[in-house]
Amino acid sequence: MKGLKKIRLERNLNQQKVALDLHISREALSHYENGKREPSLNLLLQMAKYFKVSIEYLITGEEKER
Repeated sequence: MKGLKKIRLERNLNQQKVALDLHISREALSHYENGKREPSLNLLLQMAKYFKVSIEYLITGEEKER
């Protein structure tokens, strides 16, 4: 999930703030960012809405050009 950490840092948000907003633990968010765990599809959708980016961006760190 290369894009998750990238966008969080670009927006100057700390892990605790994002975790609280998404109703997950800070530890879980850290695991998602570092590739130790994968979020559920539902959580992935919530993250995409939260950051206003595509799921693809969260996973790859890049938007696909169409």
